[in-house]
Amino acid sequence: MNAPARNVSVADHSVDPPTLREADGAPTWVTRASHLVTAITQAAAGTRLVVEANPDESLVLLPDCGARVTTAAGSQTVPANRLLILPPGDSTLELLGPGWVLRAFTTRQRALAAQAVNAADFAEPHADVAPLRDWPVPVDGWKLRVYDLDAALADGEKTRVFRSANLMINILRERQEARDVRALSPHSHSDFEQASVTLRGVHLHHLRWPWTPDMTTWRDDTALQVGAPSVTVIPPTVVHTTRNLGAGPALLIDLFAPPRLDFSLRAGMVRNADEYPMPGSAA
Repeated sequence: MNAPARNVSVADHSVDPPTLREADGAPTWVTRASHLVTAITQAAAGTRLVVEANPDESLVLLPDCGARVTTAAGSQTVPANRLLILPPGDSTLELLGPGWVLRAFTTRQRALAAQAVNAADFAEPHADVAPLRDWPVPVDGWKLRVYDLDAALADGEKTRVFRSANLMINILRERQEARDVRALSPHSHSDFEQASVTLRGVHLHHLRWPWTPDMTTWRDDTALQVGAPSVTVIPPTVVHTTRNLGAGPALLIDLFAPPRLDFSLRAGMVRNADEYPMPGSAA
C-alpha cells in the first residue's frame, strides 16, 4: 500500500440547495460515485419523474408513498414501502402522495451523472475501483420488478439486499433508537465504493484511513455527521462504520455498482438472487 486512500465524497442534502426541480417544483438532489448515480426527490402527490432511454436497469425506493409506474411493458400501480427495479428504456413514475423517492442509476446515465453536485470528485477515473462490468441478464428478461420490503425482512434481520444486473442495494432496518455504541461493525472494502444514503434521521460515519509507509500521508480518524437526505461515498480501503444519533426513525441505505460478489456468495442474503445469475466465473 504505497498510495494513501482518497477522501470520502459527501453531499449533505439537508443543507444543500436542490440540484434541479421537477416540472411541479419538487426538489431533486443528484450525487454520484465512480459507477453510480443517485437522485433523491422530495415528492408531492402528482410529482412525475421521467427518464428517457436509460441504458441499464435502475432502482427506485419508495419508503413513504405509492406510485404509478409506466415502462414499455405498460403501467402498474404499486403501494408504498416497495423497491422497484425498472428495465432499460423509458420510464415514468407518478407519485401518489408526498414523501422521499430514491432512484439509483449507473453512470451510463451520463446526462444525470453530469449534474451531480460532486461531479468534480469523479472527473477522472479512480484507479482503486474495479471497473463497471455487466452481470448476466435476468433469467426472465428485462421487466418491471416490485419487492415488498416488509415481506423481505424477517424477525431479527437487519438488512435486505437486492441486486440487478449492474447495481446492488442494501436497505437496512429502520431504527427507532440510537445504535448501541458497543455493537458497531467497522470494516473496509478492497476495490469498490459504498454509497451510504441517509433518508431519515442523523447519522455519524466513523472513518479511519489506512497507514502507508509514508507517515506524512497519514490522516486522523474522522466522525462525519450528516442529515437527511444525504449521500456519502466511501472509497476502497477506508475503514468505516455508521451509527444513528438520538431517538426517532433513522433509515440508511447502501448502494453499490456493480453488485457485490461477497454478498452474492452468501446463501440467502440477496433476496432476488434466483432472478439474477452471477457471472459464470463466480457461480
